[in-house]
Amino acid sequence: MIRLERLLEITRNLSTALDLDPFLKSVVAETCGLTESEAACILKYDGTSDELEFLAVPWHYRDALQGKRIPLDGSAAGRAFREAKPLHIPDLRADSTCFSALDFASAFETRSLLAVPLMLKGKPLGVLEAVNKIGAAHYTEDDITILETLAAPSALAIHNAELQRRIEAGDSEIASLDRLKSDFIAITSHELRTPLGLILGHATFLRELLGEEYHEQVDVIIKNASRLKEIIENLASVDNFQSGAARIRQRAVSMSRIIEDVVASFSDMAAQRNITLKANAHRDDLLVEADSGKVAIALSNLVKNAILFTDEGGHVFVEGELLPGYVKVSVIDDGIGIPAKDLPHIFDRFFQVETHLTRRHGGMGLGLSVAKAMIELHSGRIWAESMEGKGSSFSFLLPVNLVQAEAGSRVFSA
Repeated sequence: MIRLERLLEITRNLSTALDLDPFLKSVVAETCGLTESEAACILKYDGTSDELEFLAVPWHYRDALQGKRIPLDGSAAGRAFREAKPLHIPDLRADSTCFSALDFASAFETRSLLAVPLMLKGKPLGVLEAVNKIGAAHYTEDDITILETLAAPSALAIHNAELQRRIEAGDSEIASLDRLKSDFIAITSHELRTPLGLILGHATFLRELLGEEYHEQVDVIIKNASRLKEIIENLASVDNFQSGAARIRQRAVSMSRIIEDVVASFSDMAAQRNITLKANAHRDDLLVEADSGKVAIALSNLVKNAILFTDEGGHVFVEGELLPGYVKVSVIDDGIGIPAKDLPHIFDRFFQVETHLTRRHGGMGLGLSVAKAMIELHSGRIWAESMEGKGSSFSFLLPVNLVQAEAGSRVFSA
């Protein structure tokens, strides 16, 4: 009864342990104490070498067993692992087919042993081994129960540590890939700006020199070069935001004026697609402390996105309203909508709702991520609501001043 109470107390304490190494050392120590053994060890299976490696041993054998590995063939631990059941050898000297893992330690002779596999979901991960019961006694069924009870949390701890290692390795790889991607974007956007500027400049100059019969061809060059310039600027904007290089110049601006200017700039595009584009922000008090250029970029991307994804004859509305401490702007359309499964990802960089094989609207999936970056630079918040086949509503909140921005940053980051 005393050993059972002690075992329950140990397992409760072990279940709260966080670090694997001290956890397994505690298991080894308790194994020796509860089974009255001279020594104990924990081994983990290494699938690469098809051997067992030491994870925890008594401190006075640590140097002797450092780096040692146990073959599955010819060892008691290997047999317990392969058979996935407890193994008790009362007199190891009479059993020439097996040796104890601790026999690798200098000046150690194994006389008797008890080994149990570390089982998780029906599969062995390793072995917990106790050797030389004090007083030349044999291990009992109670000893087997003790080892199996200690083996269960040990297996779980080893499994969790391996999962954590894989997660950390994955996170490190993702971070490395993200750095490479960011470096590529930064270098590419920087190197393309100069030649692209020359193309646009000379194409515009040629248009003035050439006759009207060549204007259509030159306009194609200017249009596509301008589109490439927009892509490069979007890449640079998102990269600057994520790297922390982006800065804003805040001053009092009229959100109503920004809405009107953006809507006016897209009126031709909407007319070409037979889409009704209207603004509803005729209030003089929609004032915010913001970088008007960056806010206009965000709103322009939302309006352009709405027009692109609204069928001919549809409608796009841009609304602005004053809320306590904030100005809210919404771009509402009755277009194709967004599938529910895609809605959480639409602000991700390079995300496309449609696949590259079926999408009809072009773009690199940067517009919404740029809009998000521009709004978050102002400590604002942006979100979307949509129903597939019915339309979408994109909205953002901007704090009216710096004091409200600081308060908003605490709320939105919580």
